[in-house]
Amino acid sequence: MNITEILAEEFRIRKTQVEDTVKLIDEGNTIPFIARYRKEATGGLSDTVLRDLDERLTYLRNLEERKEEVIRLIAEQEKLTEELEAQIREATILRRVEDLYKPFKKKKSTRASKAKERGLEPLAEVILAQGKGNPEEEAKAYIDSATGTDKGVETVDDAIGGACDIIAERISDDAEITDTIRNATLEKGVISTEAADAEEKTVYEMYYDHSEAVSKIPDHRVLAINRGEKEKKLKVRIVTDSVKMEELIGQAVITDESSPCTELLRRTIEDAYKRLMAPSVEREMRNMLTERAEASAIKVFAKNTEKLLMVPPVKGARIISIDPGYRTGCKVAVLDETGRLRAYTTVFPTEPKKDIRGTEATLKKLVDKYDINTIVIGNGTASRETEEVVADFIKKIGKDIRYTIVNEAGASVYSASKLAAEEYPDLDVTVRGAMSLGRRLQDPLAELVKIPTKSIGVGQYQHDINQTLLEGALDNVVEDCVNRVGVELNTASPSLLSHVAGINMGIAKNIVAYREENGVYRNRKELKKVPKLGDKTYGQCAGFIRISDGDNPLDNTAVHPESYQVAEEMLKKLGYSSDDLRRAGGKLSDIDDRIWDMYGEKEKPKRRGKGLEALAELSAEKPVRNMKKAVEKLAGDLDAGVPTITDIIREMKKPGRDPREDAPPVVFRNDVRAFEDLKLDMELEGTVRNVVDFGAFVDIGVKNDGLVHISEMSRKYISHPMDVVSVGDTVKVRIIKIDYDKQKIGLTMKL
Repeated sequence: MNITEILAEEFRIRKTQVEDTVKLIDEGNTIPFIARYRKEATGGLSDTVLRDLDERLTYLRNLEERKEEVIRLIAEQEKLTEELEAQIREATILRRVEDLYKPFKKKKSTRASKAKERGLEPLAEVILAQGKGNPEEEAKAYIDSATGTDKGVETVDDAIGGACDIIAERISDDAEITDTIRNATLEKGVISTEAADAEEKTVYEMYYDHSEAVSKIPDHRVLAINRGEKEKKLKVRIVTDSVKMEELIGQAVITDESSPCTELLRRTIEDAYKRLMAPSVEREMRNMLTERAEASAIKVFAKNTEKLLMVPPVKGARIISIDPGYRTGCKVAVLDETGRLRAYTTVFPTEPKKDIRGTEATLKKLVDKYDINTIVIGNGTASRETEEVVADFIKKIGKDIRYTIVNEAGASVYSASKLAAEEYPDLDVTVRGAMSLGRRLQDPLAELVKIPTKSIGVGQYQHDINQTLLEGALDNVVEDCVNRVGVELNTASPSLLSHVAGINMGIAKNIVAYREENGVYRNRKELKKVPKLGDKTYGQCAGFIRISDGDNPLDNTAVHPESYQVAEEMLKKLGYSSDDLRRAGGKLSDIDDRIWDMYGEKEKPKRRGKGLEALAELSAEKPVRNMKKAVEKLAGDLDAGVPTITDIIREMKKPGRDPREDAPPVVFRNDVRAFEDLKLDMELEGTVRNVVDFGAFVDIGVKNDGLVHISEMSRKYISHPMDVVSVGDTVKVRIIKIDYDKQKIGLTMKL
C-alpha cells in the first residue's frame, strides 16, 4: 500500500504536496506553522485540511504496522499462506485486517476449542466437505468406545454436536461471511428501543416504542438513545431478519443441496448466526453508530467553538460585569478598557431581598465614577430578573449605555481553577467569575482559552462522547484560532501564550516571567533569551507573536523573521524606506500601485456585453490590472515564493490585521422582553447561541433561547444546520410555537 498515493487521491492533491507536507510533519513542525509559513511546500493547504491529512496519515501508518504484526503472528503459527498474506497487505481498513486475523487469534475456552480437544475436527471437515456419506455413520468412528479413549464423546450425538460447534465457530470467524453479514445488517437492520419502565415519565418517552433503520438513524438520536440506555431508562437492540441472514451464510457454506449433511449444516448455520455472529455484529453496529455520531458531535462542537472564539473583541468597552444570583446576590466587577479590575461589589436586585433601589444606586455610582458605557450580564440563574432591573436602570439614567447577555458556561469552572487562583490569589471565586464574564466581551479568545474548552457548552452530548477525542479536537481549534489571530507578546497571559505554535505552558510562564523581570519585549529576538525557548520553538512561534510598539515594525505583522530580509528587499525595491514603514505603522496603502508601476502589464478588457455595449467597453480602453502576474514577477526578482510575497504584501497593507473583524459584531440591547410578551407570528432579530444536528438555538431577548428546527431554516433542502448558520450569527426569525408552561419557543427562518 502506497500511503502517499492514497493520501493524494483521497485529498485530491498532488503527490509532491503530500510528500512535502508529510516531511514537514515528520520534522516536528506544528500545523499552524506549516499552514501559514510553508505554503510553497503544501500548495496552500489550510490548517483544517492539514489536520485531516495528519490524522489520516497516522491511521494509515498504524494500519501498516498492524498488518506487519498480524502477518508475523500468523507466521509464528506456521499458518501463513501467500494468498492470506496478500489479502492482509491489500486491506485498506483496520477492520478487514482484524477479520482476516480472527481465525488465528488465541481464544478463551469455547465449545469449539473443547470439541477440538476431543479430536472432533476431522469429523467437522467431513461434514463441511458435504460428501454422500451419512454423517451419523461417520460420527461412530469418533465415540470413545470406538477410539478406546475417554474424551467424553459417549454418543453419536456428542460427536456430531462437537463437530458442529467447530463448524459454527469457523463460520463466525470467516472474514468474507462476516463482511457479508455486517453489510446486510447495516443495510437492512433496524435499531429498536423500548422503555425499561413504561410507566415512568422521562425525557426519553419518544423512544419508548421506537424503531428506525440502522442506515438512516441521525447521529443526534444515536447519542440520545445511548444516554437513555446508560441511564437505564431504555432497552436497545438491533433487529434483523434472521432467516435472510442465515440464507446469506448458507450461500457461502452449502455447496451441495443433495448431500446428507445439508440439513445438519443448516442447523449449524442457524446456531452460528444466533449464538455467535448476531451478538458480535450487533456490538459492532452499535459501536459503529456511536463512533460516527461522536465524530459528528465533535465536529459540530469544534465548529461552534471556533465561531465563539472568533467573535470580535469589543474595543473601548468600560464594563460593569454582573454574575446574577438569588440568595447570595449578584456579583459585580468593574473593568476598564484593558480588562483591569477597578472595583467589585455585590447587589441584591432579585429575590429574596429584591433591593432594586439599592442596586440602582450602586450601579449609578459605578457608572459615574468609572465612566461606564457597557453592562454585561451572565445568562445563568436569575439572569432574566437581573436583566429587567438593568434595562429599567438604563432608561432612568439617561446616559448612552448598552448592555448584552454573555454565555457564562465554564465561568464557574475557571473561577475555581488553579489557574484563576494563580492569576488573582487575593480575589474571591465569585469576583473572578464576574471578571471573566466581562472579559469575554472585551476579548473572547483571550478569556475563553483559560476555560476547559468542553465546558464552554456549544455542542451536544459533550459529556457522553469520547473525552480524549473531544479534547484533542478542541485543543486543535483553540490552537488554530490563537495562531490565526496572533498574540500581543507584552500583554498576553500564560494561558493565551501556551496555545501559540510550539509553546507549552512551561515556556509560556517563562515568557511572562522574563517580561515581568526585564520589562516589555522590544523585539521578537528577545524571545531567544527566555529559558527553555530554543531555536526550534522560536522558529515555530515567532511569526504568531506581535509587538505593537517595538524596535522593528515587522514585529507587529505576521511576517516571519525568516522572511525579514525578503520583506526589506521588497520594500527597498518598491522605493520605501524603513522610516516609511515605521511612520505608517507598517500600513502601506499604496503598495499595490507601486508594484503595478514596476511590474504591471496592461491587458485589454474582456468583452462581457453584446453589440453597442461591447463597442462601448472597447472604446473606454480601460486597462485591466493583472496583479497576480505582477506579484509573480516581483517574487521572481526577489527569488522568493509567490505565496510568501503575497502574504508579505497583505501584511504591509494592513499589519496585524485581526481576522475576527470579519465576524458578525456583538448584538447589544437597551430593552428586555418578557416571555409573556411573545406572540405567534411575531418577527424578531436574534443571535445564534448554539448549533446542533437538528437545528439552532437563537437568543431573542428572553431567558430561554428559541429553537429553529432544521426543517424551518430554509425553503431549500439542507443537510446540516451549519450549512445555513453559525454561532454568533444575527438572524431574523418568526415565532411559530410557544409553550408557556415549559417556556419553550419554536422559531422559523422561512419568513
